[in-house]
Amino acid sequence: MASIVDTYNSHLARSPSWRARRAALVLFSLPPRPLRALPTLLLVLLAFVLVLPVLAVGASWLQWNEVSAQILREMAATVLPEYLWVTVKLTLMVGVGVIAMGVPAAVLVTVFDFPGRRSFEWLLLLPLAMPAYVTAYAYTDFLQFSGPLQVWLRATFGLEGRLLPEVRSVGGAAWVFSFSMYPYVYLLARTALAERAPQLMEAARLLGASLPRRLMEVALPMARPAIAAGTALALMEVLADYGVSAYFGIQTFTAGIYKAWLSMDNRVAAAQLATLLLALVVVLLWLEQRAQRRLRFVGSATARASSSEARPIVLTGGRRALAWVLCLLPVLMGFVLPVAFMLRPLAADWSVLPWDRFLVWAWNSIRLGAITAALAVLAAWFIAYSVRRAPTPLRRGAAQLVALGYAVPGAVIVVGMLLPVGWVQARWPESGVGGWITVTIVGLVWAYLVRFVAVALQSMQSGYARVPRSLDESARMLGAGGLSVAARVHWPLLRRASMAGALLVFVDVMKELPATIVLRPFNTDTLAVVANQLARDERLGEAALPSLALVLVGLVPVVLLSRTLRSDTRSAGAPSG
Repeated sequence: MASIVDTYNSHLARSPSWRARRAALVLFSLPPRPLRALPTLLLVLLAFVLVLPVLAVGASWLQWNEVSAQILREMAATVLPEYLWVTVKLTLMVGVGVIAMGVPAAVLVTVFDFPGRRSFEWLLLLPLAMPAYVTAYAYTDFLQFSGPLQVWLRATFGLEGRLLPEVRSVGGAAWVFSFSMYPYVYLLARTALAERAPQLMEAARLLGASLPRRLMEVALPMARPAIAAGTALALMEVLADYGVSAYFGIQTFTAGIYKAWLSMDNRVAAAQLATLLLALVVVLLWLEQRAQRRLRFVGSATARASSSEARPIVLTGGRRALAWVLCLLPVLMGFVLPVAFMLRPLAADWSVLPWDRFLVWAWNSIRLGAITAALAVLAAWFIAYSVRRAPTPLRRGAAQLVALGYAVPGAVIVVGMLLPVGWVQARWPESGVGGWITVTIVGLVWAYLVRFVAVALQSMQSGYARVPRSLDESARMLGAGGLSVAARVHWPLLRRASMAGALLVFVDVMKELPATIVLRPFNTDTLAVVANQLARDERLGEAALPSLALVLVGLVPVVLLSRTLRSDTRSAGAPSG
């Protein structure tokens, strides 16, 4: 404090005018201690509210009782090994699938040149717009025993019985997840390769390396951290899924959590089972963050490796045809065919579609998405601004805890929310907390915020990274306070980042299924919930309308992402194909 006062006095002594004295007063004055502590307290409180469900799941082991112990013992002796085996088997199959489709596509559009390469750069992102459970409904409707394909085969060739493998199986789920999640691997691997892979492969060619050797020893090692990070993200989505596993009837950890909770009516046992799933997610999250750190190192190293420009390798003949097949197959299987399968019942009979109720479902989805997006952007702005203004370890730690919510499955969040709510309701029945959480949209919005604030926070932090700190200092020297700086300096510069974060949160809320199924109030069905209910009732024709609406909403961020990637490629001076 003494050094600050001395600096202030010396500045006044050197200041010839009252304007400079006023600037020095603004620059070096400190608010009272209670006001300085208030933003930190609010940030810690916000982080606690958003992390409370995860903490409650971990604390469930402190509520050990004989009933929950008996349930866990019975599950461990009967179904728990199957949950573990099916989950591990599914993740391994999906891991192999997303790598097998994402890596070749990324290498082809960055290292090689062939007709249509520019189109495939964004077409390969389209499966991101398809929720995995919508893809499952589409394939089931078309490939099941009574579906049009098997009916046509039996009628045409005089065959009988089942002609195709059962879609509702672990293999079918791996098929659906692989074609829905491979863009994670494709996107990160493409980003890692796009900047310097053609230049380094050209240098290897000049040194006499053959094309297979250049691919195996130059391109793939460069993309290895990105491949690992993308695979971890895809597998976290698989572990968080409920729609596909419930619809296909496969016994994953998520399905087991809901059974322990809803069928056996024991929240403590469900929470204790959820900790095992949470442990798997933590391992994958650690692998993803480790791969991202290695990816940044590799990116900085390769950026210094060469400054020359090199054109991609031109493919001709059979290699060109193979490139078309490898790029077109994921797009067809992950987007084009599922959309076509969903459009078939719409084109066959429009009268069976619930057009009158569709507007109600759409309004519920839009309302929940808009409320959550607005609150998520507001919370993300407050967190990012607090860390920017005073990046203390406490504030940075609170921001990191909030950012972990996106990796937590929706089933874990729901169980973790209702544990403390039930505890409060049992001790203070007159508080009505249980009613507020389960009867209104408060609990549903809370669950959405726990999971999706991280999306808005990442967008807001990226926006703040492009705002120079010198603007803050200049504004304060001119007399602007903290809120004035945020409103008049930061907000105009963060408007695009805020809109991008709000859009991503809005789309995620529209597609979210596990928390919505459990926490939605009466008469608050959303498009995702209705599509799931109609599909489980084998009314797949009626499920096509809400499913396609979700696909259309999901296309918006995919289009924006493809435009951003294309503009980044142009600014980096990438060679044109």
